Amino acid sequence: MSALTTELPLLREAEAATRTVAKVVVMAPMPEPLDYLIPDTLHLERGNHVLVPLGHARVRGVVVGFDTRTDENLKLKAVLHRLDDPSVPEAALDFWLWAAGWTLTPPGVFLNGCLRALRVARGQVRQGYVATGQTPQRMTRARERVIETAVLPMGLSDLAMAAAVSTGVVTALEKEGVLEKVDLPAADDYRAPDPDFAPATLNPGQAAAHILLRNEAAKDTFAPVLLDGVTGSGKTEVYLESVADILRERPESQVLILLPEIALTQAVLGRLKARFGVEVAQWHANISNGSRRRIWEGVAAGRIRLVVGARSALFLPFPKLGLIVIDEEHDSSYKQEEGVRYHARDLAVFRARQDGAVIIMASATPSLETLTNAEKGRYAWVRLGERHGTAQLPDIALIDMKAHPPDKGLWLSDPLVGEILDTLQRREQVMLFLNRRGYAPLVLCKACGEKLSAPNTDSWLVEHRASGRLVCHLTGFSMKKPAACPHCGAKDGLTSIGPGVERILEEVEQRFPGVRAEVFSSDTAPDALTSASLIRRIEDGEVDIVIATQAAAKGHNFPNLTLVGIVDADLGLKGGDLRAAERTFQLLAQATGRAGRKVKPGRAVIQTYTPEHPVMQALQHQDREAFYAYESMSREIAKFPPFGRLGAVILQGRDQNQLNRFAHELTLVIPNSPGIDVYGPADAPLALVRGQWRKRFLVRADRNRDLQGFLAHWLTSVKRPSAIRQIVDIDPYNFL
Repeated sequence: MSALTTELPLLREAEAATRTVAKVVVMAPMPEPLDYLIPDTLHLERGNHVLVPLGHARVRGVVVGFDTRTDENLKLKAVLHRLDDPSVPEAALDFWLWAAGWTLTPPGVFLNGCLRALRVARGQVRQGYVATGQTPQRMTRARERVIETAVLPMGLSDLAMAAAVSTGVVTALEKEGVLEKVDLPAADDYRAPDPDFAPATLNPGQAAAHILLRNEAAKDTFAPVLLDGVTGSGKTEVYLESVADILRERPESQVLILLPEIALTQAVLGRLKARFGVEVAQWHANISNGSRRRIWEGVAAGRIRLVVGARSALFLPFPKLGLIVIDEEHDSSYKQEEGVRYHARDLAVFRARQDGAVIIMASATPSLETLTNAEKGRYAWVRLGERHGTAQLPDIALIDMKAHPPDKGLWLSDPLVGEILDTLQRREQVMLFLNRRGYAPLVLCKACGEKLSAPNTDSWLVEHRASGRLVCHLTGFSMKKPAACPHCGAKDGLTSIGPGVERILEEVEQRFPGVRAEVFSSDTAPDALTSASLIRRIEDGEVDIVIATQAAAKGHNFPNLTLVGIVDADLGLKGGDLRAAERTFQLLAQATGRAGRKVKPGRAVIQTYTPEHPVMQALQHQDREAFYAYESMSREIAKFPPFGRLGAVILQGRDQNQLNRFAHELTLVIPNSPGIDVYGPADAPLALVRGQWRKRFLVRADRNRDLQGFLAHWLTSVKRPSAIRQIVDIDPYNFL
């Protein structure tokens, strides 16, 4: 046999033994990617969407990597085919996989959430409305706003939202010929923002801050910055100029602006359009499915360069981020409490580091975590110490409710009522702040003492007198208020305990007849359209007294609002939340900061039963540094964030005995790891929710310890019954 014939079988054997394998994250709760053979007829790249077999099913997946195998007897299933959805950019895919590991979420579950927009079929040609130049027979303020807004074609809901009117106003103008219905361009999306369209005129303090931000961006590397400015100092104008810098100087880069509330999204969208001359892509829960897919694809392709949105916008498939802005970075709304639990601020810092981007965290009351990083030099620290223009910070006074108790059944003290009367006589506006929705937080029976709660839940029912219903804000359960006690049957025995914003509205209408008062909460402004309409009415002076929850406590500029009254300043200090004092200080500082933001001077009065508390003293004297020093010292002693790390493990199950047994089993296998402490198990403060019993563990770790590694090792050391749900929360904010 010749040498040639001897070598041929060996070559064929080597060729047969080498196969390329695709690592695919399937849209299922699998702990890691699965391996699939790649058919010879199929070319795949990282980020491609594929259809693969899983058991007896065919499921979607994303290719996250490749491997080479040399086993000629390799028994793997093959990829069925590649789907035509846009590939996930490398940077976005890397970020998603890292975030899945950080939150201890199966990668398929995490990616499934990031890809939800692609479940919507590509839409048909959309229609919009544009002004024809005709004048309506009857002109109103609302119609005038629509005509001014419809200079460029806009969709029905987008136009109504931008003009703060109902869709009926738009369609009525179309019937009169004032608006014309036209096809909207399917392309995509959004015209490129013009960084030189309308540059802001910055005051000296703002200009200096902008220069510092430009210097950070010039490093062309990861640059975290705390933009720390008092309420009304013009932080938005400063960071918008930084947005313009990135858009102008880095043509390949994209910009993301994160906001904590939908209501703020609408306000900032108007400012963005005025600054950059175009409609900016917005991403939040209220946009249509069609818009969701168009934005997702436009971002992935790099066509959409500027996005403003809520926390989930962080997971859009940006190929290259040059700047991330987190406005009101301290806000707890950035913490996702359902499904996959994450903090958007913390994940955004990693995304900026990965992309070598600038990240601006803007706030008048920074989180202790961010402030500590700035103090230690990990973040650049840019400060704005004065309000914009001639506006001054409001004077703040404390009202000791022990010395000035209101009459029975009332909640506003005489000093606060006097301040309100003086303000109304000057034809200026008042905001009364109470961070409690509804009419009353508790309904009980005077006959038997029964406290009405949601079925199979420890949460009390909140009375909403405007709708005549009792509502559980935790589960969403709602029922008509009964005429008799469901427990003992006593008629007319149910009484409302404590105030909510509706009850304050009732008192305002009794004490100040003829005054125009409205509630601003997530109940009265549940979406962007109604929120924008209410904000517009307040700005136009159609409301004299605003009774507000935290929905109105931040980011809004009402020129004629000069008095803020805090109805119950002690509310947020109750309970065992380790951030209770910090969150109360931040919320009340933001709320009082709504007063006197323009020319007229402002004043804030705070009703409290604990005027000696460090939070109240810091607010009265506007001494933020003293409060943060006190809070930092307390946290450092306990080695709590930012001087340590926390993780929560929540166990839920319908069988209380089985839940207790499993919690005990977990306790027995807690690893002995220096620098890590495990507390629990303990009943959750709300031990029963929707028929599910709940147990909690709290894990505290030193900053240099691998908290995620510890949790992963511990929680996989015992087989968990399928009837018990396990939730892992890295850096918990909610301790219920």
